[in-house]
Amino acid sequence: MILQVFIVGLIFSFLGSIPPGTLNLAVLQLGMEHKIKTALRFALAVSIIEYPYAWIAVVFEDWVTSSPVIVDNFQLITAIVMTVIGGFSVWSARKPSEFSVRFNESGFRRGIVLSILNPMAIPFWIGITAYLKAQNWIDLSTPWLLHSYVFGTSVGVMILLALFTFLAKRLASYVKDNRFVKLVPGLTLLLLGLYAFGKYLF
Repeated sequence: MILQVFIVGLIFSFLGSIPPGTLNLAVLQLGMEHKIKTALRFALAVSIIEYPYAWIAVVFEDWVTSSPVIVDNFQLITAIVMTVIGGFSVWSARKPSEFSVRFNESGFRRGIVLSILNPMAIPFWIGITAYLKAQNWIDLSTPWLLHSYVFGTSVGVMILLALFTFLAKRLASYVKDNRFVKLVPGLTLLLLGLYAFGKYLF
């Protein structure tokens, strides 16, 4: 079970980090400038900050879902949340993102600062965690399971950013201009939301 929650956290973290944003576009730029070590230090910093943000999200999700009203309608609520998040992701992916972000040589410190100032991981992981628990795909009933899941989210981000670093030249044009790549996470969330609706209704 520990390995399962770790892998689930890793996969959803990997998918959730695909859309163009300040962090992954910065890694792409560093990779294109052949600043591999700086890019990897930046990626490490991002993955470190992902850990407490995901942990806060899991704890907050437990507090929210302790309400009897929410518990009784858990399946429906998670279906709505996932569909809304997915729809918003698809809509926001259509907006152009700035690709030119300037960074100094201290990739780690810069990664820490930018990650702290970009806490979008918290609402993302609140929704994802609620959905995964509603579908019985994860069990976070013990500290070991919870931290395995959260550690998986950090590893997922690190793997994606490392891939961006080493494949920067090939990936840059796809991530920047390819609409399908930008839409993948949002479409994934939409499909999960529709799946939850199906389970609730049938």
